[in-house]
Amino acid sequence: MSKKPSPLTAAAVLTALEGLALAGLGVYMLFVGLAGHPDSPQQAETGGVTLLALAALPLVAAHGLRKGRRWSRGPALITQLMALPVAWTLWSTGGAMTAAAVALALAAVAVVALLVNPTATEALGIGPADRAR
Repeated sequence: MSKKPSPLTAAAVLTALEGLALAGLGVYMLFVGLAGHPDSPQQAETGGVTLLALAALPLVAAHGLRKGRRWSRGPALITQLMALPVAWTLWSTGGAMTAAAVALALAAVAVVALLVNPTATEALGIGPADRAR
């Protein structure tokens, strides 16, 4: 097994962390909906299930990146493109959400930069050497 380039590994780790954060928030919302006293239990439960489903995309993409699978770059990039408007919304909310907005935006921009890095694209079989074949 060959060693994966560090940009690809870093992108996989950041993407996995995003997926785990979504899954954690989904579990929390589901728990609050089922065992807590939210204003709308149905909305909390639906939101929790939705976040758990959405967490699958970055988690599967991170697994693919870790394994060096070519297909994984698309879902990882889509995850980052979806994260940027979420970060903007969190930023607009202000208060305690500002830190989350900055962290999410920085992670999204970093993953995009890592995934377009030439060593990462070549490791995934997307580099210029692969187009010439």
